[in-house]
Amino acid sequence: VAGGNGQGSGAHQLNEPRDVIVDKERDCLIISDRSNRRVVRWSRRNGTSGETIISNIDCWGLTIDENGSLYVVDSGKNEVRRYRRGESQGTVVAGGNGRENRLDQLSFPRYVFVDRDHSVYVSEWRNHRVMKWVEGAKQGIIVAGDQGQGNGLTQLSCPRGVVVDQLGTVYVADAGNHRIMLWPNGAKQGSVIFGGNGAGGQSNQLIVPIGLSFDRHGNLYVVDFGNHRVQKFNIDSNA
Repeated sequence: VAGGNGQGSGAHQLNEPRDVIVDKERDCLIISDRSNRRVVRWSRRNGTSGETIISNIDCWGLTIDENGSLYVVDSGKNEVRRYRRGESQGTVVAGGNGRENRLDQLSFPRYVFVDRDHSVYVSEWRNHRVMKWVEGAKQGIIVAGDQGQGNGLTQLSCPRGVVVDQLGTVYVADAGNHRIMLWPNGAKQGSVIFGGNGAGGQSNQLIVPIGLSFDRHGNLYVVDFGNHRVQKFNIDSNA
């Protein structure tokens, strides 16, 4: 549905894309075309090429809210920007204050999730944590990790994908620990819900999980990067 014309920088090509979302209102895909340093819009109706909507950006994760505003992680600038429809510059909604571990900073942010209140959740590869930035906030709130890199229940290792349910429960792809963790709202430690049994290809194992997504039935889908597969888990039964 997008690319498939070899690695390259042409309008009909992609180069190491990192994330994709569906813009239902415009019936198109929005793709983080990272190695081309651009975000592209690609029609779902037999689109043969993409349109660059953001350029010169070290883009990783992206998401869209119910108003059609686009949120994009710029790992090079250690920030998340929101682009309302029609905007070209966007507004910084998380980070943007240098690459360190203060509450107003991000360090190598990777993936982003936005809840109904327009709070932004962002995973940080270097700080081994997930931060929540309430709309309009000048600094974030730690919702997972930030206890150094490790495999304890208070720790994360190079987290990637993050999704949050209506109760504020944070689900994290704890890539470096080959596990998926659940952090209840306000909790100081999480619990392992899948994986955590070492890197491997068995049904109870993962290798560097990076992407997470829920369907309407509450099933969790995990991009199991190192095993070249997508796994589906039922949260209620942990299977």
